Amino acid sequence: MEKKYKRTLITSALPYANGPVHIGHLAGVYVPADIYARYLRLKGEDVVFVGGSDEHGVPITIKARNEGVTPQDIVDRYHKIIKDSFEELGISFDVYGRTTSETHRKTASEFFRRLYEKGEFVEQTSQQLYDEEAGQFLADRYVTGTCPHCGFEGAYGDQCEKCGTSLNATDLINPKSAITGSVPVMRETKHWYLPLDKWEPKLRQWILEEHKEWKPNVYGQCKSWLDMGLQPRAVSRDLSWGIPVPVEGAEGKVLYVWFDAPIGYISNTIDLLPNDWEKWWKDPETRMLHFIGKDNIVFHCIVFPAMLMADGTYNLPENVPANEFLNLEDDKISTSRNWAVWLHEYLRELPGKQDVLRYVLTANAPETKDNNFTWKDFQTRNNSELVAILGNFVNRAMVLIQKYYDGVVPECGELTDFDRQMIEETQKSVKELGEYLDVFKFREALKEAMNVARIGNKYLADSEPWKVIKTDPERVKTILNLSVQLCASLAVIFEPFTPFMSADLIKQLHLDKLSWDMAGKFDIVAAGTKLEKPTLLFEKIEDSVIDAQIEKLRKAKEENEKKNWKPEPVKETVDFPTFEKMDIRVGKVLDCKKVKKADKLLEFRIDDGMGGRTIVSGIAKYYAPEDLIGKEVCFIANFEPRKLKGVVSEGMILSAVNSDGSLVVIGPNGEVAPGSSVG
Repeated sequence: MEKKYKRTLITSALPYANGPVHIGHLAGVYVPADIYARYLRLKGEDVVFVGGSDEHGVPITIKARNEGVTPQDIVDRYHKIIKDSFEELGISFDVYGRTTSETHRKTASEFFRRLYEKGEFVEQTSQQLYDEEAGQFLADRYVTGTCPHCGFEGAYGDQCEKCGTSLNATDLINPKSAITGSVPVMRETKHWYLPLDKWEPKLRQWILEEHKEWKPNVYGQCKSWLDMGLQPRAVSRDLSWGIPVPVEGAEGKVLYVWFDAPIGYISNTIDLLPNDWEKWWKDPETRMLHFIGKDNIVFHCIVFPAMLMADGTYNLPENVPANEFLNLEDDKISTSRNWAVWLHEYLRELPGKQDVLRYVLTANAPETKDNNFTWKDFQTRNNSELVAILGNFVNRAMVLIQKYYDGVVPECGELTDFDRQMIEETQKSVKELGEYLDVFKFREALKEAMNVARIGNKYLADSEPWKVIKTDPERVKTILNLSVQLCASLAVIFEPFTPFMSADLIKQLHLDKLSWDMAGKFDIVAAGTKLEKPTLLFEKIEDSVIDAQIEKLRKAKEENEKKNWKPEPVKETVDFPTFEKMDIRVGKVLDCKKVKKADKLLEFRIDDGMGGRTIVSGIAKYYAPEDLIGKEVCFIANFEPRKLKGVVSEGMILSAVNSDGSLVVIGPNGEVAPGSSVG
């Protein structure tokens, strides 16, 4: 039998404060967490929703160094951007804290100290990479090199972003310091480790036996880690930015960010409820849920629980509903490549469209596998679902009441079988919607919510009050009374998904407050209630808006390719006599046309100063033939003639491939007589 709890503590993964959040973060963590928190509040349950910024770690110090500012400057900047963006999107945290707060420093230090004094850590000396030029050890992202798994040359010391493999800095081939670019050396250092192997039997029992109900992606990843055998994991790092390790002999060492960050859930709760926080963390009648992305599963299901087990006084999470990754336009979201839709930019560029983003990210959520966001799908879902189904039904019902009854809700008369069938279908969808929300199936829940709007549209379309008003006006009163009750249900069931729309609809219906038990009931809006003049809940999004976002992504990709472009490796060395055999000349294009039945080929007639020649070149993708006539080009004159698509080519025109993939024909800088040699 499922255990009943008095209250629920919801945490969402702490976003890293070295940049803004993007739609991948939202779809994976923050929108589903907010949906669930809002659902519980509607049910009248006692819930606290905890969030905050993760403000320590190497990427922050690297960004600060690159910008010539302090790490505190970086986290102050991005903490504000992230916090403000979440608030504007309607993510309803009860507290949104930060790990640079004094409360967090104290809480994390005391947590470490308790485990240290209980003998829960082991001290180990190991060889780690050291930058002699900078005079410091190189933790994870301070090291770059070649991935030993896929050969990617820009892998970091903790992970290869190309193949996704977790790494240690010492795994990298040809490692280099990200600080100075020098080749690091190995040097001995001492650190404290949490012996995860000690807690493996208890973790096995807790996860594999007691929590088989966890999502398959979470349970499977945990089982894989446990089956490989857990190893001690360092809880300290040789860094200056972070919370100092609070024991003697730990100068120059800070708490490793993975140990420090999850304690932020506790410290943020303390900031919210300084006198009552233990009830939320230590009372067995409190249920704790961690909403995270799949890259955080091991930390929240194995590492953090092992920390809590080692302390011995805290609850363990009851569930960890982790999502997979969201791709963008069929490509992996990448902050380093600027291939992302950033929340703070979205809010500026598409004002008033918070609910649309929440809706689309939920409808397309990567709950069981990686999923894909496209701007065209975003537009389609807005126009075909939010506008044409949900908005259409509400507006039709409200407008008809305004037209026939001056906006006053009419009395409900005797129900027909058709009415009762509509009510039954609505209540069935509402029941299934709640059942899906209870088990974190938000995509399916949203489908049921939209199904209620579909039921409303069908009810109006089939009952045709605009026709019946002429023959049976009393019947129309019942139809529109039931329709407005259905609008009230939509305000309730959509509140977790589209809170701004629900707030608007509540105002139009003159409802004071929503509760979940109102959903599916047909006596919520009292007859005689004067409704507000109806306004559209959603507006159609035009092609120009979507085209602008697609163009923005295209430019971002183009700029990134230029920034990261590297010339091809130099070919094998040749001696000078070999080079001298190559006869490169200057010619002038007299005529140019496409080769028949060949999409890529252009046929040139060249003035070569020696009577002229024909050259065929595969550059039709890059140039219109008329743009090349009169242009001076360089060509190789002593190639053996060969036939291409029936045309004899007597040379090769020289061109260069640019960093953006475009092709440029090479010619002299200034007028040169046709036939002149290049050398």
